[in-house]
Amino acid sequence: AFSEQGPMKHPGKSVIGMVLLVFGSQGYAADLERGAREYKLCAGCHGFAGEGNELVGAPSIAGQENWYVARQLEHFLQRVRGSEDDDVKGQSMAMMSQALDNAGATADLVAYISSLPLPVLKSTQVRGDISKGEALYAPCAACHGPDAQGDESFQSPALTGLPAWYQITQLKKFKNGQ
Repeated sequence: AFSEQGPMKHPGKSVIGMVLLVFGSQGYAADLERGAREYKLCAGCHGFAGEGNELVGAPSIAGQENWYVARQLEHFLQRVRGSEDDDVKGQSMAMMSQALDNAGATADLVAYISSLPLPVLKSTQVRGDISKGEALYAPCAACHGPDAQGDESFQSPALTGLPAWYQITQLKKFKNGQ
């Protein structure tokens, strides 16, 4: 939802707060069917199995952990992501995230995405020296883990399951301060 003044603030608690509140409630069991219904809006870009789509710049999201999916939704809602003038794809995701306004529905969506199996990645056209790449990854491993499995305590996502095109795009954005 946008007005002439820009994005409208998301009502109520943050997505992370909502998801933690719902998941932290005793006896709450995620409704994966409801999450699948909520996911239909996401599938147009991220694919029906969460496999991603390079043509629209949507990464694979299947199998990402609850905390990370919730955190990224929060970043788009709060315009931490998708606010740069030259980030058209991020701006689109920020607009789409505005559709989430119910803690239970959001928690079910996050749980559904996390329940999807990691996609089988297609072989890529990326060429490089694996030994040099391993050496370059060493500082990354401090937060993302030696096997790129991610680490919630560092708020570092798993890199497994993410296609090379997306990782390259994100590295360029980080390098440019985005």
